[in-house]
Amino acid sequence: MYAVVKAGGHQYRVSQGDELTVDFLEGKKEGDKITLDQVLLVGGDNTVVGAPFVEGAKVEATVKKQAHNPKIIVFKFKRRKDYKKTKGHKQPVTVLEINSISH
Repeated sequence: MYAVVKAGGHQYRVSQGDELTVDFLEGKKEGDKITLDQVLLVGGDNTVVGAPFVEGAKVEATVKKQAHNPKIIVFKFKRRKDYKKTKGHKQPVTVLEINSISH
């Protein structure tokens, strides 16, 4: 069984036991249980499509860690003007482990 859930403005296809990286969830610690209740689709033997969400469906997950994505370098320059600027950014993310999908 799999489900399509909405988390942080993005849609993810998840199954039980999957590891999912989502936008940073503030106030959560490692080991916390969370419920994703915005389920758009539950698939498997009998597929159920929501309009927009499936009534009564939810996905249980555990916070594995709060981390950062790899650093990206932002480099700006203007030719012939002696203007160069380098900046880095590491986006904070939350890693979830999917425990169960109920429908």
